[in-house]
Amino acid sequence: MRRTIGAVTAALLALGTLAGCFGGEDSSWSGRLPDRLTIATGGTTGIYHGYGQALADVLAEQHGVEAEVLSTGGSVENLALLADGEAQLAFSAADAVADAVHGTGAFDAPVDLRALGRVYDDFAHLVVPADSPVEELADLRGRRVSVGATGSGTSLIARRVLAAGPLPESDLRVVELGITESLDALSTGRIDAFFWSGGLRTPGLVELAEETPIRLVPLDGVVDELRDRYGQGYRHGTVPEGIYGLEADVETLAVPNILVVPTDLPDDAAHGLVATLFGARTALAERAAAAQLLDRTRVIYTEPAPLHDGALRYFREVKD
Repeated sequence: MRRTIGAVTAALLALGTLAGCFGGEDSSWSGRLPDRLTIATGGTTGIYHGYGQALADVLAEQHGVEAEVLSTGGSVENLALLADGEAQLAFSAADAVADAVHGTGAFDAPVDLRALGRVYDDFAHLVVPADSPVEELADLRGRRVSVGATGSGTSLIARRVLAAGPLPESDLRVVELGITESLDALSTGRIDAFFWSGGLRTPGLVELAEETPIRLVPLDGVVDELRDRYGQGYRHGTVPEGIYGLEADVETLAVPNILVVPTDLPDDAAHGLVATLFGARTALAERAAAAQLLDRTRVIYTEPAPLHDGALRYFREVKD
């Protein structure tokens, strides 16, 4: 199963001249989608799950595909499901994909996978009640903090943030809760803060903010350290004023999300899935707003996962 990521360089060079030249939406495609498909997503109040469910609905309605949507712990679990053959399509943050490709972190061996495209970016959230005394990472000392569910992308990024920050994880009272459980625990006072890595606007956080005023603690101070340690997938990001009722922009950490599939997924199936993502983008966005963020100028930049040959064929075909 050992792989290298050199293929991504060639793919990007081949596509670099196309990045700004793709046309509008096109629902047509040549090829065959699978009759059945299992999609690994995330918690039911997160964007992965909503996006995956919207895609499953569209595949069923427009192409007759029987698509099952798995609610999971997130990125790391999704990649394990893909490796075990229990899912054929998985959402994952790029940092977890890097571990899977290299066989590091939670992965004992490299995972044989390919990318369909970069779909949207996640933003690291450190969520506290609006009246919390926590203003920065150092203020978490001794507090009850959820770092995300075991096997989640949130857990991966939260622990990296803490390791790069001013206090060790051992100085916190750590619990491991998924996004749905974290929302409930914060609203009932069972935890003081929680980490979440997700897109804007995460539905569960929108609902929480409507009932309980919240704040986000800035995380920009660790971004450069994480880039030095783990590569250029991490970048500075901003959660804008107004989202979740925020009174000002919050500077934080961002990481791309990638749709990944097994390497042996037939080319026609990969081609058809990418064509559906773009061709049905409006229908998808009506059910999952993040689908509107799919961008032809950025979708091909899936490092460290090479693009699937079927996806590569689609992007070449739709150039002007």
